[in-house]
Amino acid sequence: MLRIDEIRLHPGEDESILPERAAARLHLPVGALNHFRIVRRSVDARKEVSLVYSVQLQVRGEEKVLRHCRDKHISKAVRTRYTPSTASYSGAYRPVIVGAGPAGLFCALALSRAGAQPILLERGAPVEQRREDVAFFWKTGLLSPASNVQFGEGGAGTFSDGKLNTGTHDARNRYILEQLVRFGAPKEILIDAKPHVGTDKLYFVLQNIRQELLSLGCDIRFGQRLSDLELKDGRVRGVHTVSCSDGFIDTDTLVLAIGHSARDTFELLARRGVPMEQKPFAVGVRIEHRQREIDMAQYGRYAGHPALPPTAYKLSCHTSGGRGVFSFCVCPGGTVVAAASEQGRVVTNGMSEYARDGENINGGFLVGVGPQDFDSGDPLSGVAFQRRLEAAAYRLGGGNFIAPAQRVEDFLSHRPSVGPGAVLPTYRPGVRWTDLHQCLPPFLSEALEEALPMLGKRVTGYDAPDAVLTAVESRSSSPVRILRDADSYQSPIAGLYPCGEGAGYAGGILSAAADGLRCAEKILTCGQEGSDV
Repeated sequence: MLRIDEIRLHPGEDESILPERAAARLHLPVGALNHFRIVRRSVDARKEVSLVYSVQLQVRGEEKVLRHCRDKHISKAVRTRYTPSTASYSGAYRPVIVGAGPAGLFCALALSRAGAQPILLERGAPVEQRREDVAFFWKTGLLSPASNVQFGEGGAGTFSDGKLNTGTHDARNRYILEQLVRFGAPKEILIDAKPHVGTDKLYFVLQNIRQELLSLGCDIRFGQRLSDLELKDGRVRGVHTVSCSDGFIDTDTLVLAIGHSARDTFELLARRGVPMEQKPFAVGVRIEHRQREIDMAQYGRYAGHPALPPTAYKLSCHTSGGRGVFSFCVCPGGTVVAAASEQGRVVTNGMSEYARDGENINGGFLVGVGPQDFDSGDPLSGVAFQRRLEAAAYRLGGGNFIAPAQRVEDFLSHRPSVGPGAVLPTYRPGVRWTDLHQCLPPFLSEALEEALPMLGKRVTGYDAPDAVLTAVESRSSSPVRILRDADSYQSPIAGLYPCGEGAGYAGGILSAAADGLRCAEKILTCGQEGSDV
């Protein structure tokens, strides 16, 4: 099998000509190509806009073809496939997994397929009820602390863009994508360089995952929150839950896939002496532009071409003071959403459906923060920092989860906004036009002010006067790391497996799901010999 990279098509050229282009690169007739398939597709908008493909195919005498080939973009296809563990679970008790986000779900799938019949605890609701609860919150400002954008089946990523980007080359990533397609995700995620599922598609994918788990004997318990740990002689002996008929579960295997917003669980772990540490993260605002304007900046004359997806961007810079400022979770054709999980605190995030056909594009506009910005060495100081920002945004918005917002021109001029310009904010329940400097710490607002014109030079219009800033974006990643052994994945408390983004070991849907698989592998192969295995 051969691989050919860097086959370029102009917008408007049909993918059906790819075999012809590949054959020309090999100096062979099209009829000599067998088992032709596209393995990767991306858009290159740096100079002349083009769609860039990688393909795999078979020809006779491949070794001879490679020996005579002088094209560096033609190579022998190498694919490392992930092989799920074939070990059977032999523990005395059913494993307990806390959290039904990507990490918890894929850990549960792996353990269920090994016959472990895990118990999956999720404080929130099934995705059908969760969608209704979230829609009601966005309409009325009445928050359910247990069923919202952060908590419930699918985790925080359920109400996002369903982005599946990752910076790693773990073979598990391809396996996870294939599993998602099996559960109903679009097949395009297998070839797109920047795959996404979309909130509307994730709704059905999650239901299909749930049905498979139930068919394999997984006991899924919604509306049940971890309330305490039973520890003895440095080992997990069980868990206590609230809102369930059986408030105690015997187990010696506990996977904490709790997500980055389970603050009460972080506090519980601290009380029980589970080792944790502060972790750098990022905070800031959501910035909204008209999608058409960013498409024009990136695609030029090809903006709006049906062969091209709505464009996104990935931006970063450093301020004169050394602060890192960057874009995060960019949602083309999407909306800014209310993502609070606690009363009296405003949190923003972004969301897109699969079509990405909304009027605006939004993205996190964030500044890196770390222990030097917190008021103490307490492992939970980052949580306290987040809460202060969110409460300040709530007060400035005037209550009822109305978010404070400001035009970029006014933000840079330190004057309150009195209304929108060309860009209409999409945040619900609504925004209050004001001056965001009143809710942001000086170091944060100063970094954003300095970064805006710098990033505007990278993408024309990023710092446009009418672009809208909505505060506050505070849940980009977990503010803590729950310590675990690099080999066994266990905490110093034997049988306790910190997992996924909330534990500080992932950053996004795909990496969290991969960490869930790794934790399941450790449980199946390492036994319960303690954290020094």
